Amino acid sequence: MQELQTQLAEDVDAHFERLMLAYQGPLYAFAWRLSGNPQDAEEIVQDAFVRAYRALKGYPGERIRELALRPWLYQIALNVFRNRVRGRRLETVPMDPAPGDDDYQELSDYGQDSPETAAVESEVRGELAALLAALPERYRAAVILRFVQGLSYAEMAEVLGQPVGTIKANVHRGIRWLREAVPAAESLR
Repeated sequence: MQELQTQLAEDVDAHFERLMLAYQGPLYAFAWRLSGNPQDAEEIVQDAFVRAYRALKGYPGERIRELALRPWLYQIALNVFRNRVRGRRLETVPMDPAPGDDDYQELSDYGQDSPETAAVESEVRGELAALLAALPERYRAAVILRFVQGLSYAEMAEVLGQPVGTIKANVHRGIRWLREAVPAAESLR
């Protein structure tokens, strides 16, 4: 990615498409999991790239060379998402793979012995998606960035604009909340 940053520092217009191609899938998957809606995710990613382009056009070359592109792009997408959802309630966050999310391996690919197993796994994914959607946004964003998108705590700190200790606490609290919610959800059956 350092090569891409160097190229962007020299000519944003000539190399921005390469940046988009490298990050559109992961950003879309992130936006889809946050918003729970593929159309909203598309708009979030489009808006994020427009903002990134405008910012890069205004940055001096040296700043572009030193930029941590991945967390910077996730931060822009998260800010676009936050701006879009102010004042409205989110529905669900799907745990199924988002189109273009090449890093995601479906659970049903592992040990699928029968249609019954596939049905149970599908039900579990749906329940996890509902539980994840019920998390407060600060925990949901931290859990998704860490366990779905695979960002390091340092990258997450850049994306969320918080200290690493706060990020770790939010991930821990989000996972703890999910673990506590699973037995409660099972008791409702």
